[in-house]
Amino acid sequence: MASDPFDRPNRNSSSFILVGVPSLETSPICLGILFCSGYIITLVGNGGVLLVIGLDNSLRDPVHCFLGMLAVIDVVMVTTIVPKMLSVFWLNSTQISYMACFVQMFLVHSTTSEESGVLLAMAVDRYVAICHPLRYQAILNRQTIAQIGLAIVVRALLFMDPLTGMVTKLPYCHSHVVPHSYCEHMAIAKLACANPRPSGLYSVAGSSLIVGMDMAFIAVSYGMILKTVLGKKSCWKAFSTCGCHICVILLFYVPGIVSIYAQQFGSGISVHAQVLLADLYLTLPTVLNPIVYSMRTKQIRQAVLKMLFSRKVHA
Repeated sequence: MASDPFDRPNRNSSSFILVGVPSLETSPICLGILFCSGYIITLVGNGGVLLVIGLDNSLRDPVHCFLGMLAVIDVVMVTTIVPKMLSVFWLNSTQISYMACFVQMFLVHSTTSEESGVLLAMAVDRYVAICHPLRYQAILNRQTIAQIGLAIVVRALLFMDPLTGMVTKLPYCHSHVVPHSYCEHMAIAKLACANPRPSGLYSVAGSSLIVGMDMAFIAVSYGMILKTVLGKKSCWKAFSTCGCHICVILLFYVPGIVSIYAQQFGSGISVHAQVLLADLYLTLPTVLNPIVYSMRTKQIRQAVLKMLFSRKVHA
């Protein structure tokens, strides 16, 4: 009897095979509906934010620029993984070429670094707006915002270029079955017939540095904000806003860092739980970001209502 091709090493294959969510392969329709719904909400929410910011000339403050950056990154992030995930769940299209897999890996991990950088930039923006309102425009001028955006992209590239180089140079002469729903770095590196430890340690060290540094500065920024507004009339509003922001930030950072450490060092977390955690930190924040960061912003709410109302009047 012929053996299962998923279990047979394939020395001549030029593609990987994505499993989806290991041990949950029997629930492809439910998983597909879940991620498809999140994908549609992300596209509609972030697309709406970009449309409003693009059409309304009054939305040109630094905070709106950062919201636009966040929306673009969110759309790229989920578009990189969700369509392929849906093809795995619904169409059983499990193969992905080497080139497509490494490109997906590069985009996934670089956009997560960029998202972290934008979240830090937005925290600093709120700190300057609340703690130094008279100097807000002088500190966060167009040149500064452009430099911040460039620094965010350059940092992601500097982190991902060496990592991508290390992974692509590994020889893949054993099983090409990836126990993951997308081309996650460690899931791919573990398939190599050479030692993947150097790339794994680099990934953990780089991710820990980026996440640790960004979370520290975010915590300091929100701490200074709360210290400034403590005892003032706007105190509860600030607590509410900061609380929502911090919850979304934690939903992005905590599952991500747990997934990275679990993949590298092993743990009592099951493989399917690790994969779901990795999927969670890439998809759930992209659904919540337009609501928490954009629709809670008064100017954007007013711009949305103005656009809808004016369209209704002209109709």
